[in-house]
Amino acid sequence: MKKTILVCLSTCFFLLANAQEKTMNLSLNEAISFGLENSYNTKASKNDILSAKKKVWETTSTGLPQISGSVSFQNWLKQQVTLVDIDGDGTNEEFIFTQKQSLDASVTLSQLLFDGSYLVGLQASKTYLKISEQANEKTKLATREAIINAYGNVLITEKSIVIVESNIKILQKNLNDAKKIYENGFNEEEDIEQLEITLGNLQSQLNSVKRMKVIAYKMLNLALGNSISTKLVLTDTLDSLTNLNIDLNIIAEEFDVEEHIDFKIAENDRESKRLLMRLEQSKALPTLSAFINYGSAVYTEDITSSNNNWYDYSLLGVSLNIPIFSSFGRSAKTAQAKIALETADIRLDEIKQKLNLQAETAKSDYQLSIENYNTAKKNVSLAERIEKKQRIKFFEGISSSFDLLQAQNQLYSQQQTYIQSMLDVIAKKAALENALNLPIKQ
Repeated sequence: MKKTILVCLSTCFFLLANAQEKTMNLSLNEAISFGLENSYNTKASKNDILSAKKKVWETTSTGLPQISGSVSFQNWLKQQVTLVDIDGDGTNEEFIFTQKQSLDASVTLSQLLFDGSYLVGLQASKTYLKISEQANEKTKLATREAIINAYGNVLITEKSIVIVESNIKILQKNLNDAKKIYENGFNEEEDIEQLEITLGNLQSQLNSVKRMKVIAYKMLNLALGNSISTKLVLTDTLDSLTNLNIDLNIIAEEFDVEEHIDFKIAENDRESKRLLMRLEQSKALPTLSAFINYGSAVYTEDITSSNNNWYDYSLLGVSLNIPIFSSFGRSAKTAQAKIALETADIRLDEIKQKLNLQAETAKSDYQLSIENYNTAKKNVSLAERIEKKQRIKFFEGISSSFDLLQAQNQLYSQQQTYIQSMLDVIAKKAALENALNLPIKQ
């Protein structure tokens, strides 16, 4: 019986563990599409848009009819006495003019007829919504670039592990062969020790890259909006993505600075400053509002009595508020808003120049990354041939272990440069797409 229970518990635990372990197979494009919907930044940005829409309606509603109701109940614990000389004989008599209890219920309808600040505020709230939508677009572009870089970092660690493990395998064979030669007295112990040092360095490098791989996967999960423990299987390879991202036609893309999201955001910032100035100016205008009220009241000694009489009343009113003098406070605020608008114009011109420079720099960086990749690809091939020749010479006794060490270090360095150049092509392409404000393809 106990064994049966243990088996059931073990099975349940195994099924629960498998259910909790989520595995995702993702190409780079699939990762981008997933991240644009689920990343933490894009989710927060979408909430900002929803909040901005509510803000627009909040501002709009202040100019629409407002209805409020009130109910008031009073119960005199000790009624107020009024002294009146009715007979004119100089003797005051005591009177109570109020009933012990009273109940009043009313409804008021109010309507704003004119308020300059309301009209400006309505425009400002719509501008705020537009800024939130543009911020969401910018967040998506930044998220795309972050996912591309995170995806590439995972691939570069996996590629590095394959290369280092291959180098260790070759070096281990060299070390074993060198030991046999040493046992036969055909080389020196220093040659063995030199190979052991190089092998130890490679093993340390392998351990380091494996730890980096774990962190790289967690960073990719974070960029996607996943739990960092989610298991990912990447279906694209570093080589395929590099070849896919080599496209010199993108350098010929026309750049329209006024369509760039950063320029649009700066334009809306300038518009918000203009509306702020209009708001300060509108505060010198009069405001006009109207209301109509209807209510009913009862005055009695006992509010629970069914014989109480209710007395209806109604009131219509109009209110006009005219600002006359503020000790120049309004003019000072208006002047500040005007200065802020002038500063926004300066910043708008600055961002235009920066974006043009950014586009040119990104094109140059991308072109350089392709050139570096082609050079690194050629150099790693040459370094492999040099290392292989030095290895043959070493075992034939023609060259020293120092010469072999130099060739090996050169090969390992060129291999790292090569895989880094592949990542640079992918990353610089993503940066160029953002600099040119190219639309996201999903």
